[in-house]
Amino acid sequence: MRNVEITVDQMYGIENKGHDMGFLKKFMMENAGAAAVRRLLEKIDNVESKNILIFAGLGNNGGDGLVMARHLAGYGAKVTVMLLGSPDKIKTEESNWNWSILQKMPSVKLMSGNSFDFDFKPDVIIDGILGTGISGEIREPYASAINYINETDCYKFAVDVPSGLDPQTGETANIYTKCDMTVTFHKMKQGIPKRKDLTGELFAEKIGIPPEAEEGIL
Repeated sequence: MRNVEITVDQMYGIENKGHDMGFLKKFMMENAGAAAVRRLLEKIDNVESKNILIFAGLGNNGGDGLVMARHLAGYGAKVTVMLLGSPDKIKTEESNWNWSILQKMPSVKLMSGNSFDFDFKPDVIIDGILGTGISGEIREPYASAINYINETDCYKFAVDVPSGLDPQTGETANIYTKCDMTVTFHKMKQGIPKRKDLTGELFAEKIGIPPEAEEGIL
């Protein structure tokens, strides 16, 4: 069972069951962001000299990016978070909680809206825009963010899945990011390894979900 690839629906079920057992989704998000940063740090020398730009969507994929922002600031990186939308439109309790922590951290620059006129050149961009819940055509401001990522010459890291790639089928939306590394969580989703040209190096990291949460689902 160790290296089995799972469906997106199975992952939702495992997360919900783990949450019901008391391993709350905010802990999963914390561990996901921390695991992602550990992988990223293997690739970056002198992180404290780096400008890191995190694009965060309004769902839990963005929430993972918000956790990464806090951890990277702890390592001394210069972190800017671009929230793609209004903070009052953040969709989940877990993401909201992490945004509220960042608001108390002057070490992280927070931006929101749809202007991508940054006063620095990013050394690393983290794609936390769209996760597993992709459906239909990608609209603004997400579309412009994806284009910005693809047009910028730097190291690109995808949280869970490159935005615009369907982690179930491996099919792509009208636009999608092309990354150097992708870290997905708990177990590999079936569609992700089909597009190594978009994911770059690919890892599936454990985030503390009890193995018992898989019972009756896998």
